[in-house]
Formats: sequence, C-alpha cells, structure tokens
Amino acid sequence: MIKLDDWAEIRHLHSTGRRSKREIARLVGVSRGTVDRALAVDRAPTYQREPTGSSFDAFAAQVRVLLAATPNMPAATAAERVGWSGSPSLFRAKVAELRPEYRVPDPADRLVHPPGFQVQCDLWFPHC
Repeated sequence: MIKLDDWAEIRHLHSTGRRSKREIARLVGVSRGTVDRALAVDRAPTYQREPTGSSFDAFAAQVRVLLAATPNMPAATAAERVGWSGSPSLFRAKVAELRPEYRVPDPADRLVHPPGFQVQCDLWFPHC
C-alpha cells in the first residue's frame, strides 16, 4: 500500500506538469503502475481490512446463558464451564463487555445532587 506522503508527492509532481510518470516513479521509488493508480483516484489511500471475528464469538451464546442465570459469576468460573482454552485476559474482557446487560438493578433508591442545585444548612440556636 502506498503511503499518504508518497501519494501526495506523486500528485504534486504530476500537477506541476514538468515531470513524466516514469520520472515521478523513479524519484518517489515506486513502480509506474503505482504512479498510474495514485493519479487515478481522487481520495488519499486508506487501509481497509475486513473485520475478523474473535475466538470468543463461538462461546458468546453459552456465556450469555450463564450470565442470565448468574449475573455475578466470575469470568474464570464461566471460562471453565464453557470449556474456554484461550487467553484468560481476553475472556475476562469480553465477559466484562457482556456483564452490564445482565446485571440486576440496585433496589436502593439513590439520590443524586449535582453541585449547585441544592443548599443545606444547619440552624443552631444557643441556649442562654
């Protein structure tokens, strides 16, 4: 893949009109075909790769079933139950991504008081 700097230099050298494609290829250090392809596109080259699946994907459904039954199950225990033989840190990270979906909401009502929205003061009356 051609670097962005090389692409920009090829386009610059060609736009000035003083150099041939063959000379541009020699100066930049690429083939003449690369020069032709660089001049044929209007956008800068970007690296594009198809996203690949993870080794965890085969176990995700089983882990979801375990987390649905026991949301607080440790990742190491879940790994043993599903037969995971890969990296423990990868498994823990993937389980950490799934765990919030199955966590039971806290039954305690939490009061949140953002700064500047509530004032509290204590009144003190000394006895004379």
